[in-house]
Amino acid sequence: MGEFSIWHWLIVLLIVIMIFGTKKLKNMGSDLGEAVRGFKQGMKEADATEEKTAASDTAAPPPQVSTSATSPLGTRAEQAEDIAFKAK
Repeated sequence: MGEFSIWHWLIVLLIVIMIFGTKKLKNMGSDLGEAVRGFKQGMKEADATEEKTAASDTAAPPPQVSTSATSPLGTRAEQAEDIAFKAK
């Protein structure tokens, strides 16, 4: 009772084709392919920027923050610490 044979899947496929039509299924397939390609490209770009950031962090020392400049939100060092804390 819980097993599906190949004939069950063929009937389901036939019903799906009758409901949506081959043109709509083709469009959905191409849209899905484009979405997957875009996702892969985004992941590659994220990895590349992460590697660049890691390389630049090890190459140059961090800039010195001046504590003399103040703003309504506190000194620049306090703002940087707040940003670093929120990032965690």
